[in-house]
Parts: sequence; C-alpha cells; structure tokens
Amino acid sequence: MPAVVNVSAVQKAARREGPPGQPPERFREFFGEEFYERFFRRRPESRNQGSGVLVDRRGLIVTNNHLIEGSDEIEVRLSDKRKFPARVVGRDPKTDVAVLKIDAEHDLPVAELGDSDRLRIGQWAIAVGNPFGLDSTVTVGIISATGRARVGVTTYEDFIQTDAAINPGNSGGPLLNLDGKVVGINTAIVSVGQGIGFAIPVNMVKAILPQLVAGGKVTRGWLGIRIQELTEELAPSFGLPPRSGVLVSDVMPGSPAEGGGLRAGDLIVAYGEAPVTDVPTLQRLVAATAPGQLARITVVRDGGRETLAVTIGEQPAEAVAAVAPPERWGLTVEPLTPELAREFNLSAQEGVLVFRVAAGSPADRAGLRPGDAILEVNRRKVADPDAYQEALGRVGPSGEVLLYVQRAGRGLYLVMRAAEGKE
Repeated sequence: MPAVVNVSAVQKAARREGPPGQPPERFREFFGEEFYERFFRRRPESRNQGSGVLVDRRGLIVTNNHLIEGSDEIEVRLSDKRKFPARVVGRDPKTDVAVLKIDAEHDLPVAELGDSDRLRIGQWAIAVGNPFGLDSTVTVGIISATGRARVGVTTYEDFIQTDAAINPGNSGGPLLNLDGKVVGINTAIVSVGQGIGFAIPVNMVKAILPQLVAGGKVTRGWLGIRIQELTEELAPSFGLPPRSGVLVSDVMPGSPAEGGGLRAGDLIVAYGEAPVTDVPTLQRLVAATAPGQLARITVVRDGGRETLAVTIGEQPAEAVAAVAPPERWGLTVEPLTPELAREFNLSAQEGVLVFRVAAGSPADRAGLRPGDAILEVNRRKVADPDAYQEALGRVGPSGEVLLYVQRAGRGLYLVMRAAEGKE
C-alpha cells in the first residue's frame, strides 16, 4: 500500500542520574544482571521503528504517539524509498495518536479513511506496516471484537481487537477492510499470547484529527467528578443490578458538575441519549463533548430518577486524577501541588501523589503507600497525571514497572508487577 510509510524516531539519551548517595551501578548486585541491564544500562541513543499512514497529499501522516514521544529526530521513508525529515504537528497521549508532517515536492499517495462504526465481528481485517523493519508487510485476520476498554494502553480506550498479526514495527500502521479503507490504526499487542492485537478506531482518529492539525492538541470536555464502577458489593445499596451505572464518589468544588447539581452518591445512568454502564463509556462521552455545551445527565438519586442540565467545562491537564483507580494496578493518584508536598514532607516539585492503594493490588504488593510521590515510571520522568498515565499505558499486559518514588523526603525504587491473568 503506497500510503503506508516507515517512521524512525531517535531519542538521544541523557546521562542517567541516580538517587543521591545510591548510584545505579550498585543496583546491579541488588536487582540482578538482567533487571539492571533492562532499566539502568546507558545507551548513546534509542531508536523506535514503526509505521504511519499518509492521510493528506500535503504530507500529513497519522501514527502512534508512543512511537515518537520524546524523540529528537524523526525520519519518514516512503514506499518508493525516498526519505524525509518529519516534524510533529500535533499529538494526543490520551488516545496514542500523533500527526507528523513531511515536506515533499510532489503529490503523495493517501489512504482512504473508512467508517469503524460499521465494523462487525468476524469480518476480514488486513494489517499493514513495517514489522521488524520489513517494509510493506501485510497480514490478514478477522475483527475479533470492538469497543475493547481496560486494555491499559491509553486513557480513552475503545479498541478494535484483531487476530491479524501485529508485531513490533506495526505500530502506527493502518488496519484495513477488504475495500482497502482504513478502519483503525494499529497500536498494541498482547505479548503473552498470539492472535491478540489492538487498533484505534479510525472514527476516533477522524474526530480529533482537525484539532491536532489546527492546534497541535485536543480540547476535551470535563465534569469535575470522581467516579467508580457500581460493583456487586455496592449495587444492592442502590437497588440496581451491577454495572448499570457509574457512581459519583466525589464532586470537585467549583467544577461544572457542582454547578449543574451533581452530588456524591448520584448514580449516572445516561448521558444525553446514551446509556452509561461503566467508567470508560462515561469518560469517552464527556471527553467528546465540546466545552461550553449543555449536557443532560440522568442520575438515580434517593431511589428516583432525575435529569440534570450541566454545562461542560474544558478538561484541565490534571483531570486524569479524577478518574477511578485503574483496576490493573490498584492505585489512585493526584497532581503533586506545593501544598501537598509540604504536607507530606516532600522536596519534589513535579510528579504525582499516591492518594489511595487497594489492598492486595500490584501497587500494594510493590510497597506503595498513600503519601508517596511517584517521580519516574520506567526511568521516564512523570511531571503530572497525564505523563503518569501515558507512561503506564506503555507497559504490556504482563509487564513490570520500575518506579522511582519519594517518601518523606527520601528516594527509593520499587518494582510493580501486573497481576497474572488481568488485562
């Protein structure tokens, strides 16, 4: 497919600085050779290889954000072997979408974008990309599922699942239907098994593409609430079956939700005309609403149903912290403010503060405690909840995470391992 390109992103590594009084070399003995080599060995540079797809004859390319994030140089190689330097036009870590631009002299071949809402389970799917540097590799499979969430890759997940082989280097390449139209952007694989890959629905890409091209980022709607699932344990208290709504556990002062009359203890069952059964659904619906727009939210309150009119606000950077803790890791974080740093005797100026740790969770087993400040995830600094979520999203379903934490003014490293059998 001529519109599929190879993307090479180079990051020139800075010198690794360990915690005061404990240089990383000493960790070789403590953690073992294999772990040390993986997390601490210095390399002159790192290079990510992946794919992209041309969507505009002026040289606009859609690819994955995780492929180019933090890179110093990006090179694009076309199907005719011509190479061009590329620049980032816009990127959205919350969906793992990025848009690049190359300056080519002639009109470029472009892919036709299809309609991912029309996909049906069992229909044929074609993955195109450059796995392991092998240009224009095509694999065929079927659509295994749609609407996959809780994969642990991005903040907003509505993935297409396919068994078409997606290997390292396919990231950013297109998933096609039999008409040759793009229905998804390949983004993730499950490393513990074969035949499970995920693609971002092309309709999600089309929804944010104009904003990325025009302004380099995506503006999303925001309510200002903390939410959690209506579990089997909580459901009897509301007289409803489990998973029949999303529970409001807290309303932020001065937020759009407070202004619209939402309260802690409300059970959100519908957003506009769309039923709400789980947290990811509500996240996507609110995020897709333009700031300033009026949303009608149906809640169950004191045994009765009410419909509230709420004017949606613009999502701030720290809004990720308002979401219930990911079940996979079992912790909730919030932005590290100067006030919180003083309260918990922390010298760090940037990072995220651990707000809650679920008993028996991977976070609990790793030794994390409320009041800890997470400063790095897998040796990558996390300045805020967005960066933290993005870094965790890059961890495979059975992976482990190296955390650099500050506790009561002292730094320490912890290893958090995903629970077996959980996505």
